[in-house]
Amino acid sequence: MLARPRLRALCLRNARHTLPAQSQRRQINHFVSQNPPTADQPPPSQPQTTFTLAVKDNITTVSPLPTTTCASPFLASHASPFQATIVTQLQSFGAQLVAKTNLDEFGMGSHSTHSAHGPVAQSLGGSPYSAGGSSGGSAVAVANEEVDLALGTDTGGSVRLPAAYCGVVGYKPSYGMLSRHGVVPYANSLDTVGLLARTVGRIRELVVERGLWKVWDGRDPTSLGEATRRRCAEGREGCNGEKGRGLEGVRLGLPVEYNIEELEGRVKDAWVEAAGRLEERGAKVVPVSLPTTRHALSAYYVIALAEASSNLAKYDGVSRGQGFGEEVKRRILLGSYTLSSEAMDNYFLKAQAVRRLVRRDFDRVFRLENPLQDEQEVFDLSEMSDDIPMESKLGPAEVDFLLCPTAPTLAPKLEDVMSGQGVLDAYMNDVFTVPASLAGLPAVSVPMPVEGEERMAGLQLIGQYWDDAKLLGVAEAVSEVLRGTK
Repeated sequence: MLARPRLRALCLRNARHTLPAQSQRRQINHFVSQNPPTADQPPPSQPQTTFTLAVKDNITTVSPLPTTTCASPFLASHASPFQATIVTQLQSFGAQLVAKTNLDEFGMGSHSTHSAHGPVAQSLGGSPYSAGGSSGGSAVAVANEEVDLALGTDTGGSVRLPAAYCGVVGYKPSYGMLSRHGVVPYANSLDTVGLLARTVGRIRELVVERGLWKVWDGRDPTSLGEATRRRCAEGREGCNGEKGRGLEGVRLGLPVEYNIEELEGRVKDAWVEAAGRLEERGAKVVPVSLPTTRHALSAYYVIALAEASSNLAKYDGVSRGQGFGEEVKRRILLGSYTLSSEAMDNYFLKAQAVRRLVRRDFDRVFRLENPLQDEQEVFDLSEMSDDIPMESKLGPAEVDFLLCPTAPTLAPKLEDVMSGQGVLDAYMNDVFTVPASLAGLPAVSVPMPVEGEERMAGLQLIGQYWDDAKLLGVAEAVSEVLRGTK
């Protein structure tokens, strides 16, 4: 048993698509445009509306909210000629699109403050706090119970971090599972569509029971083909929608390298407390080692910024110095440098090598094999931390999922973010989320209570590639335990 111890004027304003007028909503600023839900019944050929939906404003929609701004002056009045596949899929399930949500410009940020529409905030005790980024608007809409489900994008934690700060559930699927057609790209090898809801069950119903995970989209070059999906699903529990067995016999790994100096004591205590409660419900909790973790954040920002600079090169070079915000310009410059002939070998290529090592670390600690790898990785015992016990002479215990905080800190006050937090501090918020993104793995953040705090932390579960169905089932059980309902 573990011990417990301004462009604000560029915002869309017209008769059909207006920003919310209430003072509370002006304060939190989470909607870019809104189409209030109606009681009108859908045509007979369409399903009855079963849930309301908000969509991050870097995901294209055509009706009833046709504009996609990416929170950037460049796209202030851009109307997409087509709709994102994921939005169409959810509408076929009965979703009613009621809002487009605010974000960091082009998804680049950790607090949803780098927006042409102004910063997003969540209100706690009457004070504005960071909503996390870059899908902060989506997370706030869910937390305020204004929508049942919200779409975000997760490149290095942009769904999971806002979920943690706002006390909701945030899910990043395996890379290539959910279609990205219609998503304005940030970093192509990392971008995923993510879902936010108040319960894991809502997300599990759509992804697993209603079969979102099965759907190949030929318009998305990163979408796994149908045959590959079937192969990846072989031996994966829960892919046919069956309910899992809960926590009994599930082995959870606590990465020792995640116990970093920047981890707040309150968050660490809540992590240990949660692990202990899960053990009481039948899970087995063991320490594991992910040696490359200390290099993952640096590698992520080299790769992501290089890809971002390439993606944003299509915007007019004469005007983008004025059109882009400071954070986007910073990332373009850094990314362009890492792709330069004098720096590529020292930065970009080395970051790609680190990415392979991060994926190797995950493959070595999971019981399940990675279906995209020909051979199962094994530990070189000389690389392991002395803190990791051997299960047998062959090496340490293998686990089903990793259990760790989603963010190293609780949500900071918005004024502190706007005035005092440095760029490196903001980047550090992603330290626990980027490893799964580099490896393309599924991950879920569920709300984790913190003793004596109104603010919630996030508890993250990370699974092997394409083990999304079981991950969501276990995350649902974990969430029930943390809420005290199981």
